[in-house]
Amino acid sequence: MLEKLSLTCDRLLSHLQLACCLSHCGVPLQGKDLLVYSNTDTEEEPLLLTGHHAEISAMTFGNRGRPVLLCSASADYVIVWDIEVCRRRTQEGKVAAGKVIGSLLGDVVYLSFCVSDERVAACSGAAVYILSSKKHEVISTLSSHLAPVTSAEFCPWSPDILVTISEDRTFKVWDLKTEAVCFQSFVLSASPLLSVFFLEENRHLITGSTDGQLWCFSLSDVTKCHMVTKMDLQKMEKRHQMLQRNVSHDESAVTEQSAVDNVETSKPVLKIASCSSNMDTSNDHKRDNSRLCVGSTDGLYVVDLATSELLTAIYFKEYTNLSITMAGSWFIPPGQDDSMLLLASSLFTQCVVLLEVCLCDFREIWACGEGFSVFPSSPALPESPLNAEFKKKEIHQPEKKGGIKEQPLVFHSRVKSSGYTNAPRRTMFSPKTNVQKNSFSKKTHTKTDYPGDDAAPTIPHIHQSTGNRPVYCLQYSGDGKQILCGLGDSSVLLYKSSLTGNPTVYTGHDKPVSSVSWSLNRQRWLSASEDQTLRIWTHGGPEPAIIMGDNTFSKPIRGAQFYYLDKFLLVGSGPSLNLYLYNVDITRDDIKRYKQRSVVRLVRSFMTTSATDITAWSAINDFFSHIVLVCGSDRSIQVFDMNKGTVASELPDAHSRAVHCITQNKGSMFSTQAPDSYNLFLTNAVTDGMKIWDLRTLRCVRRYENHLNRCHPCSSAISPCGSFIATGSEDNCAYVYDIRSSSYLPQAFRDTRTQCSV
Repeated sequence: MLEKLSLTCDRLLSHLQLACCLSHCGVPLQGKDLLVYSNTDTEEEPLLLTGHHAEISAMTFGNRGRPVLLCSASADYVIVWDIEVCRRRTQEGKVAAGKVIGSLLGDVVYLSFCVSDERVAACSGAAVYILSSKKHEVISTLSSHLAPVTSAEFCPWSPDILVTISEDRTFKVWDLKTEAVCFQSFVLSASPLLSVFFLEENRHLITGSTDGQLWCFSLSDVTKCHMVTKMDLQKMEKRHQMLQRNVSHDESAVTEQSAVDNVETSKPVLKIASCSSNMDTSNDHKRDNSRLCVGSTDGLYVVDLATSELLTAIYFKEYTNLSITMAGSWFIPPGQDDSMLLLASSLFTQCVVLLEVCLCDFREIWACGEGFSVFPSSPALPESPLNAEFKKKEIHQPEKKGGIKEQPLVFHSRVKSSGYTNAPRRTMFSPKTNVQKNSFSKKTHTKTDYPGDDAAPTIPHIHQSTGNRPVYCLQYSGDGKQILCGLGDSSVLLYKSSLTGNPTVYTGHDKPVSSVSWSLNRQRWLSASEDQTLRIWTHGGPEPAIIMGDNTFSKPIRGAQFYYLDKFLLVGSGPSLNLYLYNVDITRDDIKRYKQRSVVRLVRSFMTTSATDITAWSAINDFFSHIVLVCGSDRSIQVFDMNKGTVASELPDAHSRAVHCITQNKGSMFSTQAPDSYNLFLTNAVTDGMKIWDLRTLRCVRRYENHLNRCHPCSSAISPCGSFIATGSEDNCAYVYDIRSSSYLPQAFRDTRTQCSV
């Protein structure tokens, strides 16, 4: 952050609307006059504008580059100035004059131009006056708020739409043609609303309040405005600081930062602006339009609207060379050439500063990360739990006494002759030629690839009923030919992928089956139940080969699967993640058939931080991976390094509620993807939607709401091509989200009887 200009004023301007554009900035002088400075050459003599008879209360620049218009307001007049004309008149020795477009409108606290600079909105009291910028004319007067209006902005994609916010804690959408309210929000907060901003790329409306709350609404249809997300600056700042502590290795810095955190200050949203430059067209930063700059009293906050997370914060206290420590008002014009200008007034001193921030510094901060990956960068350590093996028993053979005895080679009474005594053969071997092959004798094998570029399926293929037994979990086999289905009546059904014919039924659990998992070779599969038991079944075997019970798990099993190319079993129960070695032996003693010969041994039990219970977890079995993702009841996501046997990192407060579903992009034998796509994982939480995370940076890269705020997700899955997300929901539907177009498909798969599982 660089200070380009510092001005000492004759009065306190902490709550005054200042004016700034890419080329100029303006501040009041002695209350009634204006000084306009050049941003490119701050040493140039400022332009003096006189004409008001009362103290100036608000000012703003127009949206068009030429001509550069400046509008200023006081209790007596609202004046529009043409900066180029005024500078020309000053150079000629004449007095710069503006055009009065309004008079005696009261205490105007906010001004804004429309996109074409033809109209001006002036906020005074509980009313908004729409003025013409070319003549003295009040086009319309809008009054419907119950408290003073704090801000008003024209919609950039619909010039006849105006949005106003007020101290009554609501915003209203106006149709200027009919002068009627199209939409009125509910009471958003206990504090007044201060700022409003339009994000034209996504057609979103963002507003902020004095207590640091941010709301994002979709304004694609002014009559059906709905909330997209809600953010809190203080909570986002705490999560960001905790994440920085986890990735930091400087203990002194952590101690110093924790001492600072004990002092909490309010963070009013004074100004909102887009944090993207006009020159940014590269593919690497194509998502910059979702990043917002939020000006508050203690600094500037950069928020990613797509993830509702704080990317970075720039505090005034970190720059000792600045003339300002606390801001009272902000103005942030659009960025250009990888830089952004900021005009801020001091909260407690009579000072105004013009700051410049380089957007390249932001990108370096956003690009940095800890560098986790699902693919191991080195072999397992010698002392790693992943190197555990069963001890091989040495077989001691007794020494034979005596010499070699003559014994028959066969135990039959008659032995077939070798044919040496038969007559020699006279006919030689002659191959058969011109034999017609049956085209239907051999099966034709065709390789099926997953259609990565095609649309997601939207038409139901077949419907299979399980009666009154609810489906708790299901999983396809690796080759896609079979489906395991765990039911609420403690049984497991094995279907063909076509769902034709009668399924194979497996019983043995006493409570509903909560988890099923296939092995990589598809010869074994396991089932875990709420009765705190786990069973491993072999393909075609009527009885389980391994039964893990007898108080092995003290708490319900939150998931179980094969791990590390079927070498281990991973079982999550309570606050522990258990790693087991196993050996399946399906042979039985005819006398002691109750005794299983299969062996299971606990290698190590990994505990979560602060001993929080596991709500969901995920691991990859299709290839070697040392990373296991664990979600806790304290709303955190913990990254386990199974190679070292430790918690490598932790994401605190990943959701507003505890995560109940997590899934990774585990790949498929029918699809080939880029290696980086495997580092993405998806989480679900009640009332907090879905989030996609990047393991390389430990940041949320995309957030999806709860199916237009109508329901809560129950389970999720990522398609093998990585282009679609399927979610089962409490409204008895399964929704498909297209990641490429960032939108839900219009069709939903509905089951009218119970909630869906995917």
